[in-house]
Amino acid sequence: MERFDAVIIGAGVVGLAIARELSQRFKHVLLIEKNTSFGEETSSRNSEVIHAGIYYPEDSLKAKLCVEGKHLLYEHCDRFCVPVKRVGKLLVATGKNEEAVLAKVWQQARKNNVDDLAWQTANQAKQLEPNIRATKALLSPSTGIIDTHQFMQSLLFDFEKNDGIYVACTNLLAIERVNENYQLALRSVNEITHVLAPVIINSAGLHATDVASNIVNFPINKIPEIHWCRGHYFSYSGKSPFSRLVYPVPQHHGLGIHASLDIAGQLKFGPDTEYVSALSYTIAPNLQEKFYHAIKEYFPAVIRSKLQPSYAGIRPKLQSEHQGFKDFYVQTSAIHGFPGVVNLFGIDSPGLTSSLALAKYVAKAL
Repeated sequence: MERFDAVIIGAGVVGLAIARELSQRFKHVLLIEKNTSFGEETSSRNSEVIHAGIYYPEDSLKAKLCVEGKHLLYEHCDRFCVPVKRVGKLLVATGKNEEAVLAKVWQQARKNNVDDLAWQTANQAKQLEPNIRATKALLSPSTGIIDTHQFMQSLLFDFEKNDGIYVACTNLLAIERVNENYQLALRSVNEITHVLAPVIINSAGLHATDVASNIVNFPINKIPEIHWCRGHYFSYSGKSPFSRLVYPVPQHHGLGIHASLDIAGQLKFGPDTEYVSALSYTIAPNLQEKFYHAIKEYFPAVIRSKLQPSYAGIRPKLQSEHQGFKDFYVQTSAIHGFPGVVNLFGIDSPGLTSSLALAKYVAKAL
């Protein structure tokens, strides 16, 4: 039976980052993924935005790891030649009520040690982005965009350079404690194999609770409920009317239907939020109307016919549709009693921005 120092389950952006981090600390590290390739779910279906760390409650993991992760991510992209652009973001208010929300956002950003935000009057905002409508705005210069796929490729490259082993198309069947190790039963191409390791990292994203349930004798009351929240994106044909990202004030379950750019300069809008019970990435035709009216609030000249369904993504959230903020949940043996096992639950936004900092946090927790 093959032995490893650590096994990471799930090769999304966070799993890849953790695998790379642990491969610098351990000699034999295994990363398994149930899909045919890495990052096929949440990691490849998002806005590809490097967040500044503005919104999250101070002292939360999301706030701390987003701010730290942003700096680590820009450094990593520079070192590994990953396409990235610090395009900046305008967070816009379209009336007195939203201006009050914007003031609270600015205060929260200061508490989170994000000190580069700059207030913009209506005229200043118009000079930056002539096509927007705003009574006031905040400029976030450190917000950026990234080629997520190339970022994940760079993590996998570095992991394998450190002699890490990555295996796709591999499903976890069970994890059972055997003395000081854990025995994992794995199915790959209809063949069942077993491996041993003292360290198990559950970074399975949407399926993290299923993985935890497959640990023999793991306490059920320590497995939280995960809610799947789908977000849809519409592309906007033609030349982008914006040179940076444009966000409305934050909404209850997200950051609102915002305008973002990809590395090639293509404009897209989204995501919205819809809680779902099945993994379906369908975009209903009638969503165009919803997007049109939301976008029109800050982009009056939006042309409905230029909005085309693009893609959808599903995020694993710890909060239900009717609950407020929930933080990342990095669950260690101090909580569940299984030495060497770390479960990551509810790693939604800003998971991409936080990924490198989260990897260091997990390594330190072992």
